[in-house]
Amino acid sequence: MQSFIDQSVSFIENHQAWAGLVVGLLAFGESLVLVGILLPGTTVLIIVGGLVGAGIVQPLPVLLAAMIGAALGDTVSYFLGRWLGRGVVHKWPLRRYRREVARARLFFHRYGFAAVFVGRFFGPVRATVPLVAGMMGMHRRRFQIANILSAIIWAPAVLSPGWLVAKGAGSIPELDVTSFFGIAAIAAIAAIIVAVIVLKLRGKRQPSRAS
Repeated sequence: MQSFIDQSVSFIENHQAWAGLVVGLLAFGESLVLVGILLPGTTVLIIVGGLVGAGIVQPLPVLLAAMIGAALGDTVSYFLGRWLGRGVVHKWPLRRYRREVARARLFFHRYGFAAVFVGRFFGPVRATVPLVAGMMGMHRRRFQIANILSAIIWAPAVLSPGWLVAKGAGSIPELDVTSFFGIAAIAAIAAIIVAVIVLKLRGKRQPSRAS
């Protein structure tokens, strides 16, 4: 795993023109069923955030690629679930991960739409909730709304720790006004959405319908 992380970061640092593509593929794999369980994509993306903060990598291509890759990964997993059906958990290779799928299924059964959104931010269910949503017949439009919105928030959230470390607390006041308000807007939107989701989850008492 460490070798993969080192090689990925080194490639991005030395081939900056390919940074967007590599980040998109990492975000795609991180969200793809089974692959996301094994791939240390989040670690690489956090380090890439540091490269962005250091001015080595351009931020916009990386940010957009992370959003698109994450949304596509969940979409593929969702349609695999719809196509293969509930019996897929008893077949290779998913039968080796029945516990993970069962956990995601319980999470989805209880929270429905919110599970798809929140699931992207939690490692144990990130790569399995979209598959379960497809297996359980969640409506495509509802799934894609949760999928795309969560991808838009997840991308800056996963890149920001490395970015902040690279910038350092002392350099934050040196940012221009546009950068400052951009960061503030992202933080505000993320805080509002997380607050709404937490309130919704706490307020639920009965399992909701998935579709």
